Amino acid sequence: MAGSVQATPGFDLQPSSEQVLLQTNYITNFDFLNQYLPDTYEKEFERYGNRSVASFLRMVGAEMPSNSDLIKWAEQGRLHTKYTNVTSAAAAGQDTATLTIADVLVPGTGTIAIRVGQTIMLSDSTAASTNSNKAIVTAVDTAAGTIDVAYYEAGGQTMAAAVVCSLFIYGSEFQKGSIGMQGQLEADDSIFENSPIIIKDRYAVSGSDMAQIGWIEVTTENGATGFLWYMKSEHETRLRFEDYLETAMVEAVPAEAGGGAAAIVEGVASGVGNKGSEGLFYVVEERGNVWAGGNPNALADFDAIISRLDKQGSIEENVIFLNRDFGFDIDDMLAAQNSYGAGGTSYGLFDNDEEMALNLGFSGFRRGYDFYKTDWKYLNDPTMRGDIVGGAINGILVPAGSTTVYDQVLGKNAKRPFLHVRYRASETEDRRYKTWITGSAGGAATSNLDAMEVNFLSERALCTLGANNFFIFNN
Repeated sequence: MAGSVQATPGFDLQPSSEQVLLQTNYITNFDFLNQYLPDTYEKEFERYGNRSVASFLRMVGAEMPSNSDLIKWAEQGRLHTKYTNVTSAAAAGQDTATLTIADVLVPGTGTIAIRVGQTIMLSDSTAASTNSNKAIVTAVDTAAGTIDVAYYEAGGQTMAAAVVCSLFIYGSEFQKGSIGMQGQLEADDSIFENSPIIIKDRYAVSGSDMAQIGWIEVTTENGATGFLWYMKSEHETRLRFEDYLETAMVEAVPAEAGGGAAAIVEGVASGVGNKGSEGLFYVVEERGNVWAGGNPNALADFDAIISRLDKQGSIEENVIFLNRDFGFDIDDMLAAQNSYGAGGTSYGLFDNDEEMALNLGFSGFRRGYDFYKTDWKYLNDPTMRGDIVGGAINGILVPAGSTTVYDQVLGKNAKRPFLHVRYRASETEDRRYKTWITGSAGGAATSNLDAMEVNFLSERALCTLGANNFFIFNN
C-alpha cells in the first residue's frame, strides 16, 4: 500500500527574523519565583540547516565592475546562411528557375546573402521527400527577393513549382578569365543590453533596546561560529540581503510599457518609473531553449535536447541545475540503462557486493555532450520556488566555460563567463555591496534618531551571454 507525506506537522514558512523586537526574538521566560527553573540552551538549534539559497552564480559566474546605466555587448551571428522558405516559379524538369526567398528579414534592402557565381543546394522540405538539386546562381534581385539559378543536373529541377524548399550555399564556380566575386557580406552581429537595478534592505533597533545586552551562541550560514550580540535579526537581514543579490538576478524581468511598475515614479529628480532588468529565467525563455510538458526522463527526450544543442553553439560540457524531482527522474532514466535495473540490484561490477551501501544516484552522463547535474536549493526551498505551481521551473541547463564577445565599453573582444554580474563602480563609488550605519545609537552619530539603522545597497545586472546555448525546463 502506497504511503504519503501527511499535511501536519508541516514546515514553517515564516522567517525567524522580524523588523521589530518581539517575544519570538529572544527568551522571556525568566520567572525566578518558580521553584522549577527550566534548563535552557544558550545555543539555538538549526532546525532548517543552512537556510541560505545563494550559491548558483558563485559557482557558474563572475562579478566585474561597470560604470554605466546601460550594459551592451555584441554576440556573433551565424557564419553560414540558410533559407528555409524558398519556392521555385519553374516546373519540374526545367534547366533554370527563379527562386523566391520568402524568409529574407527585410525584403528589398539587400539582405539576401547570396551572390552571383555561388553554388547552392536546394532541398524539398516536404516530409519523406528525396528531391534535391545543385545549382549555380546567375542573377540576384534584392528588391524582389529573388535569385536566378541554373541546375547542374541534366534532368533539371526535381521538385514541382511552388513547393517549399530550403537552400544553403556550399561554394562557388567561375569560368576562366571571368571577373571576381561581386559584392561582399558584412558580419552578422546581435546587439544585446541590460540595465542594473538597485537592491536595498534595512534593519533598525532603538537605542533603549540596545542597552539590554545579551549574547547567544550561533553557527551562521557563512560558516562562522561563536557568540553574537542579541541583535541577531541584523545578522539575518544581512544574510537575506545576500540571497536577494542572487535571486534578483535570476528572477528579474523588465518593466513593460503600460505596466504598473513602469508607471511608479519615486521623486521628481528621476522622472522615470521602475525599469526592471533581464534576469536569467527571462532571458532564457526569450532567447534560449525551452523544454515544457514535464521533465525529460527518457533517452529520446535528451536526444531531442541534444539535437537542439547541435543547432546552437555545441558546447561540450553542460551543467543542469535542477530540483529534486527532476534529479530523481534522471537517476531513474540512467538506472534503467542497466539490463538488471528493472529486475533488482546487480552485483559484481565495480567491486560491488551485497554488504556495500548502494548508490542510487548519478552525478552526470555523456551522450553526445557531457551533462552534469546538481541540486539547486533555490528550486527546492519551500519559502522560495520549492512549492509553487504556476510558473514552476524544474531546472536550467547552463553551458560551462566562457565565450568571447565584443565589449562595447572596452572597445575590444573579451572573454566572459556565459553568466556574469556587472555592478556599478567607479574610483569614488563602489556599489557592489554597500552597508552603512545611521542614527544616534550603537556608535553612530549621523542624526537625532534614537535608534541604529543598518542600511544595505547594491546596484547590479546579470549578463547572460549566448542564451541560445541555455535550456530551461518548465513544469
